Amino acid sequence: MGYIVREITPEDDRAVENIIRSCLVEFGADHAGTAWTDPDLGCFSKVYARRDSRYWVAQEESGEIVGGAGIGKLKGADGVCELQKMYCLPKARGTGAAGLLMRTALDFAAKHYRRCYLETLENMKAAQRFYEKYGFERTFEKIVKTDHFACDVRYIKEL
Repeated sequence: MGYIVREITPEDDRAVENIIRSCLVEFGADHAGTAWTDPDLGCFSKVYARRDSRYWVAQEESGEIVGGAGIGKLKGADGVCELQKMYCLPKARGTGAAGLLMRTALDFAAKHYRRCYLETLENMKAAQRFYEKYGFERTFEKIVKTDHFACDVRYIKEL
């Protein structure tokens, strides 16, 4: 299956929100302290319309959005961005869609930041292996306090 990775549009906002919510339910993360309660869900096309942030979607040849990933400034940490809201539907996992999203995100991040941070959950083991494949190293240091207080695993990557 081939994928197109492109910047999010307003027409994609609802599909991306549904993907994120379904993945959070799948991993038992449909509660406060995760992306579940982020007020920006459903309006990423506006939130990521800045010079130093972007959100991309992975779209199947059929037109269906199957995943997404974003890069945004990590508030309170100079030169550090955050890999944000990276989720793929189960049917897209292991197909290369996430790799395309990750490479696109990291290429963008390297043009604007020195390091990339992310937070995830301990039970998302496959995601952790995926992040490590792309050079992220687990850290026990919280760079800044984020709204995702339920996220108990953190990674950092030099860009």
